[in-house]
Amino acid sequence: MKADDYILVSVDDHVVEPADMFEQNLPVQWKSRAPRIVHKKDGTDVWTFEGAQIPNIGLNAVVGRPPEEYGVEPTSFDQLRPGCYDVHERVRDMNANGVLASMCFASYPGFCGQLFARQEDKKLAGAMLRAYNDWHIDSWCGAYPERFIPLALPPLWDVDLMAEEVRRVARKGCHAISFTDGPQNLGYPSLHSPHWDPFWKACCDQGTVVCIHIGSSTGMQFTSLDSPVDVMITVSPMSIVGCAADLLWSHVLRKFPAIKFALSEGGIGWIPYFLERADYVYRHHHRWTHQNFGGKLPSDVFREHMITCFIDDAIGIKNRHDVGIDTITWECDYPHSDTTWPRAPEILARSMEGVPDEEVAKITHENAMRHFRFDPFSRRPKQKCTAAALRAESPDADVSERSVKGGKPPSEDPDRPITSEDITRQLASALQSPAE
Repeated sequence: MKADDYILVSVDDHVVEPADMFEQNLPVQWKSRAPRIVHKKDGTDVWTFEGAQIPNIGLNAVVGRPPEEYGVEPTSFDQLRPGCYDVHERVRDMNANGVLASMCFASYPGFCGQLFARQEDKKLAGAMLRAYNDWHIDSWCGAYPERFIPLALPPLWDVDLMAEEVRRVARKGCHAISFTDGPQNLGYPSLHSPHWDPFWKACCDQGTVVCIHIGSSTGMQFTSLDSPVDVMITVSPMSIVGCAADLLWSHVLRKFPAIKFALSEGGIGWIPYFLERADYVYRHHHRWTHQNFGGKLPSDVFREHMITCFIDDAIGIKNRHDVGIDTITWECDYPHSDTTWPRAPEILARSMEGVPDEEVAKITHENAMRHFRFDPFSRRPKQKCTAAALRAESPDADVSERSVKGGKPPSEDPDRPITSEDITRQLASALQSPAE
């Protein structure tokens, strides 16, 4: 299959929330306490909420910038490509990239709504979270329902409210909800606790996929402060392996046979060995560890319950049948620094060489459509969904790199690798500037 003929559905992108997002989705009694954008004297824009500043970190929205300008400095909206926060411009950028549809994770609230969960006033937190979900489903995704897969945030602090929110957003057509890769790191019971069972049951009942994004409990993970930042970037996708192991050996997959988890931005190249090792452990140790997969191997159970995804993973595609061909989905990661925008079809084609057309279709869109109950073809003819057809809809979209002035490099020494300490120091320094 030629790259022009790909139908691309990305299951992991990100939205930089626009400043006016709460104007139509929040009850009037809460509007004075809603998160708001403040333009600081240093030229950056930050969200402020209940006394806290939440910046948009540079690497989270560097799409379209020259790579030598990448960094983690807080940014202002005028430094960002409009497609980061404007849904109409996002669709133009999707067209230019040949991408049909996208699922977008939250930015300033955290991947699974950690900002709201930290608030002492839980009524306030609940109102903001529900308003966020309504904005995301009705305004962001609802503007182009054939182009976006809605994804909700959960009220982590109350498992019964989580179940209720799963049911509420399902009635609005949303069948994906974000969760954390390490709830114990956020002060909640671990994945092995029955505490979460009402949430899992609601997801099963509603056909809702639980999406677990890398870094959704601890953020960036540094092996040491003097390690090059490249270390963190290299191991970030594979960091989901601990969560995958927790889920695989927990009671969850066996107690809830309909549950589905997406290992978002986790990559796939590591999975064949992980499954080989899990099967080996089971065969050698289950008699004394008291594990029982009911006549199946751990690898069988993994493939029944896990949705995997990748950006650019040639070794994973080479071993796709060991991963599980029906589990694999694709992601673009717009507007983060790993994104393949604006050449996603061409970059993906390098890994897909020699892959049969029917398997290409599964990986590029069919698996995602099935798992997330998403049917763009009911609103848009299939022949208009290919990369070539979409690009023809926005022929004037400017995809050239644009330099952004005002960014502060983490290190002024061009001969020294950027370290984790440089990154943390730069971010801490930026946040010392008060929000006016």
